[in-house]
Amino acid sequence: MKFTQRLAYYLSGFAIGLIILMFFLNGKDASCDYGPNARTTKNITSKKIQLTLVSEKSAKRIGLDSATIKNIIRYGTVDFKKSNTKLDSCNVYHIDNTYKDKAIEVVVKNCDSIAILQSIKSSN
Repeated sequence: MKFTQRLAYYLSGFAIGLIILMFFLNGKDASCDYGPNARTTKNITSKKIQLTLVSEKSAKRIGLDSATIKNIIRYGTVDFKKSNTKLDSCNVYHIDNTYKDKAIEVVVKNCDSIAILQSIKSSN
C-alpha cells in the first residue's frame, strides 16, 4: 500500500472520528479545565456565593452586582501565594482581576456547599 493511500485512510478515519465526537458533545457544556487556576475558579462559581456585610458594602461602593462579582471570580487569577489552601474545612483564595480599569482583589472562603465572599478591595 502506498503512502498516499495510507494517508487517505488515516485522514478519512480521523475526520469520521471528529464528526462522531462533535455529534456526541454537541449541546453539552464540556470544558477542559486542567490548570489549578481554572479548576479553582470553576469550583467557586459553581456554588452559591454568599456575601458578608463587609463585602456587600464594598461591592455597593465599587458598583458591583452579583453577576459582575461572579464574572470577576470566574475570569480572575488565583494568587496561590496569598491563598490559604491547607485548611481542613474551608480554603481561602485571593483572586485578582480588573473591572473598568480598576484592579480588584476578591477574598473567597470556599467551603463544601457554599462560597463566602469575605472582602473586595479596589485600587484607584
